[in-house]
Amino acid sequence: MAVIAYNEAELKELARLMRAEAEGDGQLGMLLVGNVGVNRVRADCLDFENIDSLLDMIYQSPGGFEAIQDSYFYQRAREQEIRLARRVVGGEEFDPGDDSLWFFMPGGECPPQWFGQWNVGRFKSHCFYTPQPGECPNLFGDQ
Repeated sequence: MAVIAYNEAELKELARLMRAEAEGDGQLGMLLVGNVGVNRVRADCLDFENIDSLLDMIYQSPGGFEAIQDSYFYQRAREQEIRLARRVVGGEEFDPGDDSLWFFMPGGECPPQWFGQWNVGRFKSHCFYTPQPGECPNLFGDQ
């Protein structure tokens, strides 16, 4: 069962985003990016209030993803990426993306904080950042 509403066209957009943002980090890297995307739809907090769909999340401006400015993002989604996207909308979560709302690729070490949010881990080239539970109760499913 899906944790957010979506249609097949939106799923393909998510698959393209996951590939464009993290293909160099392999399948797990793409799954982590997918976790962040799904979390942004679920969260309804901080920079992500009124993000009600995958398309809202993907094309959010300001605050969205740099990859949508690259022509690589606009290439057709491949079956492998679509399968990965289906896994994250189905609720599969992977650490450190499971409760994260942000990630980025630093030039060196992960800073302890990024835009006031705490680093919760790194996977290959990306650092992941998670809000405090009280800031985003929908994300954590408590409070």
